[in-house]
Amino acid sequence: MQTQYRATGRRKKSIAQVRLLPGSGKFTINGRDINEYFDYETLRTVSKSPLELTDNLASFDVIVKVVGGGFTGQAGAIRHGVARALLEVDPENRSVLKKAGFLTRDPRMKERKKYGLKKARRAPQFSKR
Repeated sequence: MQTQYRATGRRKKSIAQVRLLPGSGKFTINGRDINEYFDYETLRTVSKSPLELTDNLASFDVIVKVVGGGFTGQAGAIRHGVARALLEVDPENRSVLKKAGFLTRDPRMKERKKYGLKKARRAPQFSKR
């Protein structure tokens, strides 16, 4: 069996399970090509950025299963997962990925809704009369 590297990435409510296989640079998300899955070029760039940073874009096939959240959170989760998987490939990638901030789990989450308000901070409309 060929070598594969697995890692999990998270952001907001999204969880991405990433597999890196030695290959030609194919990027598959939930069984679909990355260009088909993400409509925006920025999200594709975010997802591929750890591979570009470590010059591994053409040396690995990436297979991702991602669930939860919206597409921006999913792209962030994929970036986190790919960066963690690249650490398993070569631990010397750590300093480069850490400096770029790809190994840090982004702790920002949706703020809870408070009673008496419409959302976390949005108050009901004020009527003077």
